[in-house]
Amino acid sequence: MVEVVVNKPEPIIGRLVVVGLGLIGGSFAKGLRESGLCREVVGVDLDPQSRKLAVELGVVDRCEEDLAAACVGADVIQLAVPILAMEKLLARLAGLDLGQAVLTDVGSAKGNVVRAARQALAAHLPRFVPGHPIAGSEQSGVEASNASLFRRHKVILTPLAETDPTALALVDQLWRALEADVEHMQVERHDEVLAATSHLPHLLAFGLVDSLAKRNENLDIFRYAAGGFRDFTRIAGSDPVMWHDIFLANREAVLRTLDTFRSDLDALRDAVDAGDGHQLLGVFTRARVAREHFSKILARRAYVDAMNSNDLIFLANPGGRVSGRIRVPGDKSISHRSIMLGSLAEGTTEVEGFLEGEDALATLQAFRDMGVVIEGPHHGRVTIHGVGLNGLKPPPGPIYLGNSGTSMRLLSGLLAAQSFDTVLTGDASLSKRPMNRVANPLREMGAVIETAAEGRPPMTIRGGHTLKALTYTLPMASAQVKSCLLLAGLYAQGKTTVTEPAPTRDHTERMLRGFGYSVNVEGPTASLESGGKLSATHIEVPADISSAAFFLVAASIAEGSELLLEHVGINPTRTGVIDILNLMGGNITLENQREVGGEPVADLRVRGAKLKGIEIPEHLVPLAIDEFPVLFVAAACAEGRTVLRGAEELRVKESDRIQVMADGLLALGVKCEPTPDGIIIDGGVIGGGEVHGHGDHRISMAFSVASLRATAPIRIHDCANVATSFPNFLALCAEVGIRVAEEGKS
Repeated sequence: MVEVVVNKPEPIIGRLVVVGLGLIGGSFAKGLRESGLCREVVGVDLDPQSRKLAVELGVVDRCEEDLAAACVGADVIQLAVPILAMEKLLARLAGLDLGQAVLTDVGSAKGNVVRAARQALAAHLPRFVPGHPIAGSEQSGVEASNASLFRRHKVILTPLAETDPTALALVDQLWRALEADVEHMQVERHDEVLAATSHLPHLLAFGLVDSLAKRNENLDIFRYAAGGFRDFTRIAGSDPVMWHDIFLANREAVLRTLDTFRSDLDALRDAVDAGDGHQLLGVFTRARVAREHFSKILARRAYVDAMNSNDLIFLANPGGRVSGRIRVPGDKSISHRSIMLGSLAEGTTEVEGFLEGEDALATLQAFRDMGVVIEGPHHGRVTIHGVGLNGLKPPPGPIYLGNSGTSMRLLSGLLAAQSFDTVLTGDASLSKRPMNRVANPLREMGAVIETAAEGRPPMTIRGGHTLKALTYTLPMASAQVKSCLLLAGLYAQGKTTVTEPAPTRDHTERMLRGFGYSVNVEGPTASLESGGKLSATHIEVPADISSAAFFLVAASIAEGSELLLEHVGINPTRTGVIDILNLMGGNITLENQREVGGEPVADLRVRGAKLKGIEIPEHLVPLAIDEFPVLFVAAACAEGRTVLRGAEELRVKESDRIQVMADGLLALGVKCEPTPDGIIIDGGVIGGGEVHGHGDHRISMAFSVASLRATAPIRIHDCANVATSFPNFLALCAEVGIRVAEEGKS
């Protein structure tokens, strides 16, 4: 018989004491007891039955009725009693010799707890770490104790100025051992946030039900109540005594939040009274989509965090050919700009084919935050009730843009001329991206912009400054920088002129004209003057050629393939990928060419071809800057050597795309050499192996395509962000014959 040895972690504390063995205290005790990080877990509770059950259920090792006896030799003491019982408990603890024990708590109103602690604990205050786990269950009592209750739930620690860093680190470590998502926050900020997100909704639910129940017709009101009423008032079934305590303990923050809400409610009443449908539509659309938007962000963030911690892997199996007809998602660049210019136009703009990905939705939400009424998106359709060039309102707080560099760079130009301050923030990836290349020329125009170290986000843009026109030559070809300055030029005194060293996508110039604004383009120079206006229009967003590029390369490298990509935008500033593939011997033809909303569109037919290596003409580099990861795969499949120069911008995308692609190709046996501004790739056999996406969706998708010519499976790590940028990528791959899926789901 083989003896199985389970390795438990070494204990980090001797004795944990948990005072109050309800759901939260019991779950904390049980989780840490099972973790093995405490040599002994002792419970304290006034109820004899709870003490008995706590031992029987394995929640604690033993229980004490007497607080003083339990705390002898304690290393950590968790206070899990009701808010209004905390003051008496702290006073009792103040009379004990606690040695160097660390005290912490679970109360939801931190200001009240901290005030009581300052009065009672005095010299022991540095060993006190206030905390609040945001977790719960419909069940209560020690019998509901759940060792996994805090897994993937927020726990907020609110250390004081006096808090000993070692005490804070220990409490943080204990919560993380329970797999909680631990954050640190100031006491005042915690109470304001909880007042808005938890305490106010409970107050409103209790108040609404009480108000309706007091009416004469209350029976009929409750008899005919629909599901919405039940959903909204569900929390009025919570423990009245507990919430009585919470509202008294956090009354200052609750009152501030309630006063703000009452003001908004009065405005809503006035809109109903005046029959102001526009105002009502604004409130309702903002509320609905804000809820959906932030729910998606939080769900995506949790998904990405979970997948990154567990490493979401694509397994791409070798071989196959590509066939069929598909339509890839709408163009992201045009989707961004349609929201921006539609919001600043006079009248109502209709958009069809809008890309409902997180980046474009972040732009949409930004303008909702600035008072623009936007309906949708619904099946790609968006209705924008424009406010005019000077109609934006101050956002209620920082504008969160997720991972969208386009949103941040273009918005900075528009916001530099507004009368109000704005702060632009993003996720961890966006926070590493350089913003000085837009901030510096905007400063030359008179904008006041603050950034973090090395010109990185967040960007704080100060309002109330008059912009003056600028004549500017871009040091590096960039459509984002060009567009940013042209958008700032809408407000600047005089004529703003931007000259680019090589052609870049011209969606901004085209769309400005589509909205009736005069833009002059002469060769590499675009210019406009302020003083005009934008007039609402209709926009049909074509399919994104950057998304189509993965399938253009896929069908090109897989022998016997033939694929039709429908309704793809073929703006001449974006077709570098087609030109490069055709120079390599590709077989791509344009069918049914037409113009839709000022943008040229066609169906692209691509057939398998024997590609050859080339020196990529530098004038095509800016026209294919986003497509190079998958073009590197085409080069790896080509006969001979492919050389790319003049593409240093690839090193400051979501990842250093030159180095990351080179690392992956080398891992698959492809001979290549990265250079400061490009790469040299010798085509040959692509093997199987392990590559890393580094959180960059284009890297992950490019190596998925490489599997068509691989000799063995390719495992692609860190692929969670693909779902953010190109939600149906795997489904389209399966539809046309590319054998890639999440590992374990194929």
